[in-house]
Amino acid sequence: MKAKNEVLKILDRDVVICDTTLRDGEQTAGIVFSNLEKYRIAQMLDDAGVPQIESGIPIMGGDEKVAVKHIASMGLDASVLGWNRANIADIDASIDCGVDSVAISMSSSDIHIENKLRKSREWVLEKVSESVQHAADHGLYISCNAEDASRADLMFLIDFAKAAKDAGANRLRYCDTIGRDDPFTVQERVRTIRSLVGIDVEMHTHNDFGLANANSLAGIHAGAKVISTTVMGIGERAGNTALEEIVMTCRHLLNKGTGIDTTKLKPLAEFVSRAAGRPISASKPFLGSNCFAHEAGIHADGVIKDAKNYEPYDPAEMGLERKIVIGKHSGSNTLITEMRKWGVELTQQDAEKLLVMTRRASVELHRSLSSDELNYLYGELTKGSDVFDDDA
Repeated sequence: MKAKNEVLKILDRDVVICDTTLRDGEQTAGIVFSNLEKYRIAQMLDDAGVPQIESGIPIMGGDEKVAVKHIASMGLDASVLGWNRANIADIDASIDCGVDSVAISMSSSDIHIENKLRKSREWVLEKVSESVQHAADHGLYISCNAEDASRADLMFLIDFAKAAKDAGANRLRYCDTIGRDDPFTVQERVRTIRSLVGIDVEMHTHNDFGLANANSLAGIHAGAKVISTTVMGIGERAGNTALEEIVMTCRHLLNKGTGIDTTKLKPLAEFVSRAAGRPISASKPFLGSNCFAHEAGIHADGVIKDAKNYEPYDPAEMGLERKIVIGKHSGSNTLITEMRKWGVELTQQDAEKLLVMTRRASVELHRSLSSDELNYLYGELTKGSDVFDDDA
């Protein structure tokens, strides 16, 4: 177990990633990780430089508690955090696992307080103070989670954050629990919390309206320091903020460092994909096979001349490779470039003829063509035969 000052040092970054693949990610309907898979995911997150790993929910007991305890004993560089409800028994279960940090979660919206907890605002603040104080007394780093913060009354959310801070919490987790926030509202609310309470804020956003990443970035703009993520954005319902997407967005669009080795993220995602039974979409940002695939003639020609014309970042950053696809939308320069690999210098006239054959073949096959198939078509072109003449 790391001392609190060690955890604070680990989390001293421009933007801190707290990855919850092992907790919120596994709460995706139909996903269950074996403990061995959890240990491998934890190690791969650590190898990539993720500074804090939310490892699970110790109070569940059984395999869940075994896994959290094992991860806490793996000697990872990362801080290991256990998730808890705002009660003493939960926190004691986390302490028993040897984690160095805890997340303490309590509803903050009147919708939850009245309809789920069936308690009062005063009761909520008492439980927050009591549970956070208990964790602080045991020397733990504390994230106090305001569940359903996006629907909470802002002034009560301020009271919630103050109660957590006064009891010893290090940060407030702003939870957009049902993914109904928007970046403009997030920025205003987080800025207000930071201004009136002076506590670090963590963004924990869901993707029900497709705005998880945007809302996390809005929070960062407003002064939030921590982003809660999952690999590939897996999570309940439509998922969470995606680790790989937010890390690369911070780097390229915000010019903020996360300390993450991005070349380690694709192997990590591939492992999580297999363990979760969730294939990586070809168009998935930063991970998909089509991220650097170019077919349209204007785009392919531009990339051949200079990759920066149509590529937003270097594919090597994510361990990806550029692909020039030969198909219906190709241009003549693509074919000229591809045929050079076969030692053939196409004239512009032959390139135009070959392009007609290529487009027709792609339409008839309902797919792109391989380099071998292009070379075959060129051979037919030089022989003057018509491969599309069924009567020949």
